[in-house]
Amino acid sequence: MPHASLLDDLAGIVGGEHVLTDADLRAGYETDWTRRYHGEALAVVRPGDAEQTAAVLARCAADGVPVVPQGGNTGMVGASVPRGNGMVVLSMRRLDHVGEVNAAGGQVSLGAGVTIARWREVARAAGLDSPVDFGARDSATVGGATATNAGGSRVVRFGTMRSQVMGVVAALSTGATVGSLAGLPKETVGLHWPSLLAGSEGTLGVITAVRLRLVPWYRQHAAALVALPLPVAVELLSVARRQLPHLDAAELLMADAMDVAAAHLGRTPPVHADQAAGVDTFVLLECADHDDPTAELAEALAAVGGIADSAMASDPAGIARLVEFRDRMAESISTLGVPLKLDVATQPGRLPELIALAERAASSRGCHLVPFGHLAEGNVHVNLLGEPLGPGRYAPVDPALADGLAEEILTGVAGLGGTISAEHGVGIAKAKWLPLVRRADELAAAAAVKAALDPSGILNPGVLTP
Repeated sequence: MPHASLLDDLAGIVGGEHVLTDADLRAGYETDWTRRYHGEALAVVRPGDAEQTAAVLARCAADGVPVVPQGGNTGMVGASVPRGNGMVVLSMRRLDHVGEVNAAGGQVSLGAGVTIARWREVARAAGLDSPVDFGARDSATVGGATATNAGGSRVVRFGTMRSQVMGVVAALSTGATVGSLAGLPKETVGLHWPSLLAGSEGTLGVITAVRLRLVPWYRQHAAALVALPLPVAVELLSVARRQLPHLDAAELLMADAMDVAAAHLGRTPPVHADQAAGVDTFVLLECADHDDPTAELAEALAAVGGIADSAMASDPAGIARLVEFRDRMAESISTLGVPLKLDVATQPGRLPELIALAERAASSRGCHLVPFGHLAEGNVHVNLLGEPLGPGRYAPVDPALADGLAEEILTGVAGLGGTISAEHGVGIAKAKWLPLVRRADELAAAAAVKAALDPSGILNPGVLTP
């Protein structure tokens, strides 16, 4: 059997029960969340600590066997699952240890396999909160979120995952470990490992633990769902930034996306958008503070002309009913079929142009477009489906059309001064388009860093490589 000695050695490192070679046991690790990317792994290896992780990497490097690091497997760009045969999936879920909360420093150390939801639970048990949140919170891990520099709804207030990482420890393919969990806000001793590893998508090292920031827990909330034209949504964002220091989220759903969510949830939205009259956009604003922010949120809405309809809530149940349309958007789209996802961003003022170019590209190829995202960051999740198969079901985008569709949209977004990846990562899905936003000398410098830290080239090959 090929690699039999490797598998035996890996079992000796992590225990035989944590080297999965049976096809049924591997299956859940081999297909990503979108169901678009799939491959057969040589094995799924589940280390229990940082030392085992480093030893597994060194042993795979000795045989030149590529490794795909995986957290909660909620990725959408093909970076968390094997490509072809002969790759080892390194599942980090067992590294789920939780350190003590440092309330004075506003930090906590967590194993890479701790979920985003667990991070929040730990923080709130100490009277604090976690600054990052998104729909996959129950499955996505802090290690994976750091490796992809994940964002979510609270970026408008606290920034992406990179802004939360005060310390990191990672294993290299050489078997060495780098970084620390000291978490010192003032540390000027050369290379900053959190900055280097956040967003590296498992190509430089495998994150085994992180030291994460905690923020105040604001227990008074207010939310508003409004229907309005997209240009007015951009104006609303400007007003919200000026008048709402407690703005916690500013989310975007185009009318077609709201229709999909409403159908999946079996609920009628409390506000109405008339696309024929140019009212094509829904915006969800959330505020959180120590004092009730309802009045300030209402004043901000009143300061904007052109809002066609609105609904507000300040009680937990009412807020949950408004937020659910956005929170379960990705889940709702997945019921339609297997989408082609392009996670892009530009400056918020250019969102009308971004949406228009996506609509032109989809329409010219007979595709169904479902766009939603994060208004405050100009981040749109462009979801594309193929021909209708029946009520509420679509075929995947024809593979013969997919590259041209992505090329047109990503090139157009780059032309708007935007980015081809805002929070889902580049993975293998968009690697070929990296030159749209990175110069040749930048790509060469990145390749040199990769070669220095991963000399055997086994860590997530093909990811972040044009």
